[in-house]
Amino acid sequence: MLPPYLVRRLVLLPLMLVISLAAVITAPATLLLAAIAGLVIPGQRSRPFRLTVLVIGYLAAEGVGLLVLGYLWVACGFGRHVREPKHERRHYVCVRAFLRWIYWLVNHVLHVEVRVEGPAPEAYRDKPLIVFCRHGGPGDSFLLVHALMDWYDREPRIVLKDTLQWDPAIDIVLNRLPTRFIRSGAPGKATIDPAKGPDAEQLIGELARKLDGNDALVLFPEGGNFTARRRARAIAKLRRRGLMAEAAKAEAMRYVLPPRPGGVLAVLDNAPEADVVWVAHTGTDHLLTVADIWDALPMDLDVKMRWWQVPAGSFPAEREQRIAWLYEWWRQIDEWITVNRVAEGQREVV
Repeated sequence: MLPPYLVRRLVLLPLMLVISLAAVITAPATLLLAAIAGLVIPGQRSRPFRLTVLVIGYLAAEGVGLLVLGYLWVACGFGRHVREPKHERRHYVCVRAFLRWIYWLVNHVLHVEVRVEGPAPEAYRDKPLIVFCRHGGPGDSFLLVHALMDWYDREPRIVLKDTLQWDPAIDIVLNRLPTRFIRSGAPGKATIDPAKGPDAEQLIGELARKLDGNDALVLFPEGGNFTARRRARAIAKLRRRGLMAEAAKAEAMRYVLPPRPGGVLAVLDNAPEADVVWVAHTGTDHLLTVADIWDALPMDLDVKMRWWQVPAGSFPAEREQRIAWLYEWWRQIDEWITVNRVAEGQREVV
């Protein structure tokens, strides 16, 4: 359950600042201990050191980010003008810098390389975009948003689970930018007021309106990271609802969850002027638990991303046709993953 707003601001925020400061101050000693642990514990080698570097690097960025966000809050009239384009742009610059640092850490500490296939950035220039991405593996939402901002020069509007607001920096900056946090475990209700608020589809539709030439609305139609258990539950739910055709299509797809059409339809209805971009990725699919991530260190992974662009106005107009169109694209994404997926255990851990 997500803590109330005041608890997040008065407890979690100062607590994170203290933790970040402590992590930076004690970094030399902590890194030395991690290096020794890697030498004396059989079979560990560089794992403790790499993981410690990653954690300290993230906490340092979190602390700096919170201080910068405090300055930006004062600069925009103590929050009164935060929605003005000038101040919104400054917050996007802050997010871009944060994600660049995280990407650099992951690239250099975990040896994760990302390769993108599909249209060049020029193909998207000056066009509003709707981005539908599969959800699989740790950090894929960070990677996608980093790619959109740093490689495609976009200002993303994102639909996310409300539990991400446990992180104070994410909580603060994304609540100042066009974002919709959806209450976990209840697709029909939003976090703002689960009892009285509008449903998720309405909120997502509102977010999709008036996209300009450098905007990109980001939605993960599966609603959560892929696991075999979630896939089985989702297919069973389709059957209980009498959606036998969709259940059969979902069963034929091995590496994706059945997409939830509600949010997708809301976006398409409210942004008819936008191109649709479908994104598949693979490379971290087998990292489902903390133990999986630990066993994979140092990762030395190639993450592959594939982008497909569908021009505005070239997709179906009717609801049922759009749902079939969504499932057909999801089948194509699943096929691409099947061909390009790195099998679990294929890489040797050193």
